[in-house]
Amino acid sequence: MRCSSSSSSSSRVLSHGRHHVAWQPTLPCQAVCNRIQARAADSAGAHAAAVPFARHNPASAEESALPPGKCWLAGVGPGSWDHVTVKVARLIAEAEVLVYDDLGAQELLAAAPAWAEQVYVGKRGGTASIKQPQIDELLVKLCKQGKRVVRLKGGCPSTFSRVSSEAAALSAAGCAYELVPGVSTATAAAVLAGLPLTDAKLAGAFAVVSAHDAAAVDWAAFSDIPTLVILMGGRALPLIVQLLQATGWSDSTPVAVVKAAGTAAQATWFSTLAHVQQDTKPGAPLSPCIIVVGRVAGLPAAWAGAQPS
Repeated sequence: MRCSSSSSSSSRVLSHGRHHVAWQPTLPCQAVCNRIQARAADSAGAHAAAVPFARHNPASAEESALPPGKCWLAGVGPGSWDHVTVKVARLIAEAEVLVYDDLGAQELLAAAPAWAEQVYVGKRGGTASIKQPQIDELLVKLCKQGKRVVRLKGGCPSTFSRVSSEAAALSAAGCAYELVPGVSTATAAAVLAGLPLTDAKLAGAFAVVSAHDAAAVDWAAFSDIPTLVILMGGRALPLIVQLLQATGWSDSTPVAVVKAAGTAAQATWFSTLAHVQQDTKPGAPLSPCIIVVGRVAGLPAAWAGAQPS
């Protein structure tokens, strides 16, 4: 087992007595925010004139009667400025209302205009949050008030984000909306932990699984997939291990757990299916985390062992 953690001042991974120093950004977050806000302010007029509000898939003339409101359903990646796309950063800087989940990094909200309304809607396992139908209604209400609404979601809105519900509600209400991709936490967390999800010899495919309701997942359906990436599985780790073992995964299967990927609090454990529960400090909260199961999770240790002394 190996555990690594990152901090705000430096990021080091101890492996067989060798330190590997990870790159850290040198530009302070506030400086990034200031630059984005300045650019947004300079281009706001031109942008508004050049890009009129329109529905996601405009198809008819009556859409011109819509109020000038729009909602962007945007992904912010794992949770730090390092992994936010330029477009999403600009949207944050130009927003009138930010509706956001538990993003893991509140610094993302600092780039919003001082006058922008910020609405927290939760979405962290084990904590109270607004129900999805209420979020849908809120987005529609804000759009109909003519506001520029940016709905921030962790990772990419394409993956386990309830974006279908929100897009359907906005469309049914005749509101303008747009889906904006973000860096997927499923893939980014693995890379940030120093491991690939595929390998020419070990894994030619991977599957992404939500463990929000681990007992309801048909784990047997993934028995032939060489790499599993499990989201929302921190609280259900003991059950996940039990279910994987019951569907044929060997106790010696490598497992990696990446907590708070991309943030100063990132921590990574490399273990096996038989020992991962003990190695990840039983009783300590793991959320938010991803769990990578498969032979690729053993590659960092193999690489470290192959290094010359």
